[in-house]
Amino acid sequence: MRLIFMGPPGVGKGTQAKLVKKHLGIVHLSTGDILRAEIYQATTLGIKAKSYIDKGHLVPDNELLKIMSKRLNEDDAKKGYLLDGYPRTIPQAKGLDLFLDKMNDAIDAVISIELDNESIIKRLSSRRFCNECGNITNLLFNPPMVDGKCNNCSGLLFQRSDDSREVIIERLKIYNKQTAPLLKYYQDKNLLKKIDGNGNINNINRLILRALG
Repeated sequence: MRLIFMGPPGVGKGTQAKLVKKHLGIVHLSTGDILRAEIYQATTLGIKAKSYIDKGHLVPDNELLKIMSKRLNEDDAKKGYLLDGYPRTIPQAKGLDLFLDKMNDAIDAVISIELDNESIIKRLSSRRFCNECGNITNLLFNPPMVDGKCNNCSGLLFQRSDDSREVIIERLKIYNKQTAPLLKYYQDKNLLKKIDGNGNINNINRLILRALG
């Protein structure tokens, strides 16, 4: 099965993608994880990507399409995959469609997880990352047992620059302007399945699996 997960930043796409991946036995391809790896390794792409991300902007379409096309050609993606964070714009979606057509493949369903802006801002601005193991802590849902330290390894917690309230608001504006039109794009293709992002992780996961049949 070939799936796309959509929704504004902080809606829980990554968490649900990992659960669906395990259930279906397919590979989870997160654009965010790929870009963060490039940034950490300080590659040419990573340096470029960071300059956009730190301002709450999207990485250019042509750069992302190169990354995703290469990744979708790898062996583990041939038995199915879940795209998390890609495509984000109509041009990206059309580029992906052309690429899949050449491979005689097609997307089976598009899951859109939906949540109001204030809930998203609260969630994202409460995220903290461990500087040692990379574990993600949320001050609202799983606060650290020791203030400022990771529950997993006791490493120091920090807030990413793109999780500040100002940048989150900018990211949501960009999402509404550039990415939300994808909902209609995939709805017109009869691929879109909307999921309520309120509620606990397990309940949301059940809604997604039910929608996939």
